[in-house]
Amino acid sequence: MKDAAERTRAWPREEDEQWAARVEMRLALDLQAPDGLADLVLDEVHEAVTETGLDARELFGPPDEYARTAVEEHVGEEQRARVDVKGMAPGQRFTASLATFCGIGILLGLMHWFREGLWMAPGPAALAALTGIALAGLLAVCALTAWSAGRIRGAAGLAAAGAAAVGAAVAAASLLPEDPRVTLPAPAAAAVCAVLAVLAANLPAAAVERCFVPAPRPGDDGHWLSRLEGVLRGRHALSAAEARGHVREARRHLEASGEDAATAFGDVEVYALRLAAGPRRAARVERRELYGATAIAAVLALLLVEKVRNPEPGSVWFWCSLAVALVWITHAIRLWLRAAATRNRRGGRA
Repeated sequence: MKDAAERTRAWPREEDEQWAARVEMRLALDLQAPDGLADLVLDEVHEAVTETGLDARELFGPPDEYARTAVEEHVGEEQRARVDVKGMAPGQRFTASLATFCGIGILLGLMHWFREGLWMAPGPAALAALTGIALAGLLAVCALTAWSAGRIRGAAGLAAAGAAAVGAAVAAASLLPEDPRVTLPAPAAAAVCAVLAVLAANLPAAAVERCFVPAPRPGDDGHWLSRLEGVLRGRHALSAAEARGHVREARRHLEASGEDAATAFGDVEVYALRLAAGPRRAARVERRELYGATAIAAVLALLLVEKVRNPEPGSVWFWCSLAVALVWITHAIRLWLRAAATRNRRGGRA
């Protein structure tokens, strides 16, 4: 049921209504946005649009930027400092990533059921491969969470361990026999993943976060500066060079003033948020999205080559894999074209 404010808010133009819908959607997706914020800001916009006769975009700018500004104005620094560029705290990042990984497992389990029938008989080689893939997926989830928490070295170590798990699984699968040893119902794999997804969605995010966010060490400037670099890179998407530049400046200030880092700059996560704020934030978010999509598209492209070399036109799995790979490759190309167009516009303005 729509609330009273939303029922009585009649927009003078269709483009204003579309603008407001976009703002409302962005606020709904932003985990930092408190309840009722969308109604509050849209009532203010509606009043301004009605009184001035100007459209919402002309008065308040692009809807995505306005939604971001509204969150920044109504959410305290300490809360905003503990979330990444997607608005997720490390605990939320872990539970969301784990639930997504389990969702992929459910989908693959159902597809195997529809393709192979009700029963499956995996051998030791298949079980070793599945175990390695599951372990690698869990390590990847932990690596993403560690990166979001600003623990760059930990994330790199977890990613390397995940790659090692895949290599070990491949080696074990090549050495172990493929003869079926057990018979299992095909929906069992999807059911296990569904249970794990429910458990992941109900994990206490705050408790999970304590496993990834290091406790402060009062008086330890080296740890404070290291934490600053990690938070800037992992949580706020600064490049390694930019983050190290900020760390050098902070170190020089501490050497000149003789203060300790916590006294001079305050909470490290809040200080990192202030350094990362500004007009370049959106560009950094786009860059991270670009690199992430490119990495996924590259992996899927390699798998696509293998699928095309050994096509199975009668297999639903073949066509689904082909469609997913093409969608991601197209998405990555579109992001690169958009980035190139943005660079050209900036060059033209310069």
